[in-house]
Amino acid sequence: MKPLSRNAIIGYPAGIITGITYGLNPLFGVPLMRDGAPIESILFFRYAIAVLLLGAFLLLRRQSFRISWKQAGVLLVLGLLYTSSSIFLFEAYNYIASGLATTIIFLYPVLVAIIMVFLRVVPSWPVWLSIVATFAGVVIMTQNGSSQAADPTGVLLSLGSALVYALFIVIINRNKAIGSIPNSLLTFYALSVGAVIFFGKIMMSDAEITTGLTGHTAWLSLLGLALLPTVVSTATLAIATRNIGATKASVLGVFEPVTAILVGTLVFGETLTANIVVGILISIVAITFMIAMTKR
Repeated sequence: MKPLSRNAIIGYPAGIITGITYGLNPLFGVPLMRDGAPIESILFFRYAIAVLLLGAFLLLRRQSFRISWKQAGVLLVLGLLYTSSSIFLFEAYNYIASGLATTIIFLYPVLVAIIMVFLRVVPSWPVWLSIVATFAGVVIMTQNGSSQAADPTGVLLSLGSALVYALFIVIINRNKAIGSIPNSLLTFYALSVGAVIFFGKIMMSDAEITTGLTGHTAWLSLLGLALLPTVVSTATLAIATRNIGATKASVLGVFEPVTAILVGTLVFGETLTANIVVGILISIVAITFMIAMTKR
């Protein structure tokens, strides 16, 4: 059995970290929403604090912020896609259950694989099998026996979030113009676009920018939201896609709903059902199978 390549050793852990850290969104975001903070304010401070933290890190490393106009155009598109994915997802929660939205969002590995086929990069059969199995695992996790019909608006918003996130991953993996940009700098510019967009949304709304954000706990939650599900997850996503490819990196995103479900169970007292346990086990087996079968 051949050992894993250097790219695999870097890329697979990065992809797992991406899923885990992004799945921590509820841990920091739900308490803020329960305290009455508007979604626009939460997302603005999430991105703005992340930009400040990452900017300080880049300055300490004496990283040049210089990019070409062509690179700026690609980074603007990446920022718009990443921000749109967040907006679509949060809006979907207004129409359908978060579990259903999570299931639909996890169509993005399938969308990534389909897009890559059009780019003449055909995933191997172990990757396709892992995609199907991980998605099946997520579907099983979110089954709660409810017979409530899904609102088509929520479904379309979730599909939109999955599609733009898939495009985000593919562009990072395939665009040569940004190939020389360090992962941390790419993340900085993508998040800067998001901060500007959410600030604009606040200015166009009737909500106060600091509504519901009172006390040290709220600002610690915003700091955690900015650091883990934003800076770390976006940076490790870029690392994963560049080392193991867009399709495999997206499959590892299964750790996002797994983490979110565990947070809900352990922190917010949500019920841990047999379906959740079975779904997690199926997903982990599928991921392990993909890593074992694809060494390149």
